[in-house]
Amino acid sequence: MTENLPSTPPPSTTSPAPAPPASTSLPSLPSLPVDERRATVILLAMALSTFLFVTVESLPSGLLTLMAPDLGRSTSEIGLLVTGYALVVLITTVPMAHWARRIPRRWVLSACAGVAAVATLWAALAPSYEQLLVARLVTATAQALFWVAVVPATTGLFRPVVRGKVMARLALGNSLAPVLGVPAGTWLGEHTSWRWTFAAVAALSLVVTFVVLALFPTLTPAEGGASRSPHPSARRFGFQMVTTGLVLTGAFGVITFVTQYFIEVTGFVQADMPRLLLLQGVAGVVGAIVVGRFLDSRPVAVLLVALVVLTVALLTLWAFGENAAVAVSALALFGFSFSCVPPALSHRVMLVAPGTTNMGVAVSSSMFNVGIAAGSGLGAALVAAVDVRVVPLASAAVVVLALLVALAEERFSPRLPGAH
Repeated sequence: MTENLPSTPPPSTTSPAPAPPASTSLPSLPSLPVDERRATVILLAMALSTFLFVTVESLPSGLLTLMAPDLGRSTSEIGLLVTGYALVVLITTVPMAHWARRIPRRWVLSACAGVAAVATLWAALAPSYEQLLVARLVTATAQALFWVAVVPATTGLFRPVVRGKVMARLALGNSLAPVLGVPAGTWLGEHTSWRWTFAAVAALSLVVTFVVLALFPTLTPAEGGASRSPHPSARRFGFQMVTTGLVLTGAFGVITFVTQYFIEVTGFVQADMPRLLLLQGVAGVVGAIVVGRFLDSRPVAVLLVALVVLTVALLTLWAFGENAAVAVSALALFGFSFSCVPPALSHRVMLVAPGTTNMGVAVSSSMFNVGIAAGSGLGAALVAAVDVRVVPLASAAVVVLALLVALAEERFSPRLPGAH
């Protein structure tokens, strides 16, 4: 009987059993795989990487007159370096997302930054136009995969309640590239050589590579805190893709021909354009900062208000394009409102993507590029058939369609919990 006594301790040894409930809270930790300070450093590195990718994509536009004679090519052929880059991003985004769907984001993002560093250095050293073109296309492929991975992977390092703000901070890289990256790269090219500009971008991309390797946690996409949307909805996602295509079409009709519009309609000269485009870019940076304050709490209202303000800016530019002061104000308002749109759309994708957020972002990225190409094409057709004056009006009409689709999404879809 005394040997049965040891059977009595189990109640006391099992008395710590309440501990498992405390440990059951641990499965929530994958959404916060690193501490906030480390996550912030990673966010800064990813914002720098977005800045570098957007900068290197557009650099030939600022270096046309330097690259063409050095390579023995026309400026239009140098311009094709930008067109080909965009097409590769459009075509490869979804296939690359599918191919890398199970690879830990640490390896994906470091590989993207590393390939970009090597390919951009290759571009800097390229002895011929053909090699430069191939190097650019390799960089574009890395960018296609980077866009797919960076948003879910980076936002997954932060608490859900601040992920909209994180997305807006990532978007700062996009906003700063046209107003800082391309002008700085053009300045460096003019004072040294266009090749040194590409080499500088390659060096910074290498820094990002090491930061990602050192700090990013080794998690598969499925383990990331933002790998699945909290409110998956194929209906909402479909509405959002249509909205994305329309608003990018409307915006890029004007973006593509803004220089021609301000010279031919408003009366500025070519020498005025850098200052005007800088104003537009600075307003865009302000917009990207402001939108981060409201995106988490009011994701619906942010998008709708941005589309309304964007429409007002375009209509003002069309109606008062000959008045310099009003036209410049409209340009600044356009830059401010449009910069709010990409993070708002990306945040909505992360909320409602019906499958993995990686594939949702991939499809959204493709729609962005479809809209960019369609907007440029629409503007070109209007300029050729009518006049550049009508481009803002046509763009406003397309943005109004985007606004109507966004309103229809709210009318015919269940309300997003906590969204306003």
